[in-house]
Amino acid sequence: MDFRFNVIVDYLPLLMQGVRLTIQLSVVSVAVGTIIGLVISLLRLSSIPPLRWFAKGYVEFLRGTPLMAQIFLIHFGTPQFLGISAFNPLISGTIALSLNSGAYVAEIFRGAIQSIDKGQMEAARSLGMTYPQAMRYIIIPQAFKRAIPPLGNEFIAILKDSSLVSVISLQDLMMAGRIMQGRTFRFVETWLVVSLLYLVMTLTLSQFVAYLERRFSKSD
Repeated sequence: MDFRFNVIVDYLPLLMQGVRLTIQLSVVSVAVGTIIGLVISLLRLSSIPPLRWFAKGYVEFLRGTPLMAQIFLIHFGTPQFLGISAFNPLISGTIALSLNSGAYVAEIFRGAIQSIDKGQMEAARSLGMTYPQAMRYIIIPQAFKRAIPPLGNEFIAILKDSSLVSVISLQDLMMAGRIMQGRTFRFVETWLVVSLLYLVMTLTLSQFVAYLERRFSKSD
């Protein structure tokens, strides 16, 4: 069997740089996407029709179009729209992943909020709380606990989908793998080690989400 470990060792520093960028990109995108998702979910539950329509359009567009098209639209379309020469690939990738994640997280939060018994909102209002106060102190904390498992799945999906930003020359783990393959022509070594590095990251994230589930379940 022709398998060369020295190729992996030689390119491990380059791959680890890609891992760091992938983690940074995913963490920022997930954080921003969670904020966007929470806001959009509240707009979808609003009693004001234009806000509901806007939120529904946002979710439908971003869930119904390919992420790669969204990345291209932001990276190449934004400079054309703003009349500037270029857009930083890291910024483009972060914006695209955050917006895309926000659409999925919005549906997760919406489902979790709607799963809370309506009697709790009525009880909070009867105690003198305003609607925003009831949402902030009573409904959203409970909804967040119920949303942890699907949010974990979404975060793992974003981590893997971040590999698509390599199409705009952002040197994440996938791009590092393409560079390694192009220089060595060692396909098995390259994509095996890249796959294993993604697996390590997703398993670590899965364990972290499981820890959060256990911790929040104890506080119930």
